[in-house]
Amino acid sequence: MSVALLWVVSPTCEVSNESFVREGNRVLDSFGSIASRKIISCTGNRPRRVKKYRRSYGSVNADLRYPCLGDSGLEHGGRVFYPTSSMVASTAGEIAISSEQKVYEVVLKQAALVKRQLKSEEDVEVKPDIVVPGSPSVLSEAYDRCGQVCEEYAKTFYLGTMLMTPERRRAIWAIYVWCRRTDELVDGPNASHITPTALDRWEARLEDIFGGRPFDMLDAALSDTVSKFPVDIQPFRDMIEGMRMDLWKSRYKDFDELYLYCYYVAGTVGLMSVPVMGIAPESNATTESVYNAALALGIANQLTNILRDVGEDARRGRIYLPQDELAQAGISEDDIFAGKVTDKWRNFMKKQIKRARKFFDDAEAGVTELSSASRWPVWASLLLYRQILDEIEANDYNNFTKRAYVSKPKKILALPIAYAKSLVSPGRALVSSSSP
Repeated sequence: MSVALLWVVSPTCEVSNESFVREGNRVLDSFGSIASRKIISCTGNRPRRVKKYRRSYGSVNADLRYPCLGDSGLEHGGRVFYPTSSMVASTAGEIAISSEQKVYEVVLKQAALVKRQLKSEEDVEVKPDIVVPGSPSVLSEAYDRCGQVCEEYAKTFYLGTMLMTPERRRAIWAIYVWCRRTDELVDGPNASHITPTALDRWEARLEDIFGGRPFDMLDAALSDTVSKFPVDIQPFRDMIEGMRMDLWKSRYKDFDELYLYCYYVAGTVGLMSVPVMGIAPESNATTESVYNAALALGIANQLTNILRDVGEDARRGRIYLPQDELAQAGISEDDIFAGKVTDKWRNFMKKQIKRARKFFDDAEAGVTELSSASRWPVWASLLLYRQILDEIEANDYNNFTKRAYVSKPKKILALPIAYAKSLVSPGRALVSSSSP
């Protein structure tokens, strides 16, 4: 299952491998093995690109994912929402914290960081650029490279970023590229060789990025970004945790488990991005509510990704659907592996699609609260990805052998609609009355 990115990407992508780490006199790739070919060699003041190759991203797509919020949390449109089932009683009588509650705590932490460091777009403290040893110009080149990757493989989103200020635009590109590189670890051509130890190394490398010690050019771009914007490291760590989960887990007993996975691999993207995109100065919404809406978009897109790819995942021996809900619907794993489209399956899919649409609905108000220059790419992602659910329905819920996709004419039509929506100023505030 690919990482759900916040941006619209082509279904099959290739990108130059920039995932190399220098360790003493050795150059290690993202997986910790000794690299046979290195990408960047800094000699004097000029970086030299020694060799590169292209790799297929396969199923890396603009996918994202969030569950309903209920009574004593976010107020929106006369209704009040909070992460559901925040407390669950265990068989031993103990109170266990649900996945939604765990995630909400991350939201609160990031929101608090933003409140301290980012009161408005103009208040972002601009710190000196990260200096990469041996080449003062490497940082600028790194951001340019991130932009090139974004332009080539996330064309719609890249177009939207051109409306942002140069600083925010470059920062979003850096986050985008890090997410792709992370996803590549478990979803790329070398995924069969990845180990938990390799992911531990990748997380250690992340710690160095946040500590101002980048390993390569693309790391330097992210390191510079997190030094300038109030971006918390936890969502990045959590995305890596989602990669770990994919190494050993292929079934999810209920939606609570699936929700946590969706947060790890997709909801995290929203939490990474909002500090850079910024909240509109005129917005009356609480910071927490905007972050919850960003989380909602991530969950919605990932649930959509899961529903679209049921057949593809089944052929890999994976089922990203709540096991208890399948059992209640009278659907067995054998039915899924056989690809049977029955009335039971159609009814099950209708409920899953309804849940995903609810997350899209919850995300909409939050998009309006973003900085005006940041709304268009997010609206485009939301509108285009939500249409995949329509295509699943149009395929009579056959997501075993038919891949639901949005046609090019529909994509083109969605862009001006997204742009028009991006011009709408923040309206009714999202108010957080209390934490769940």
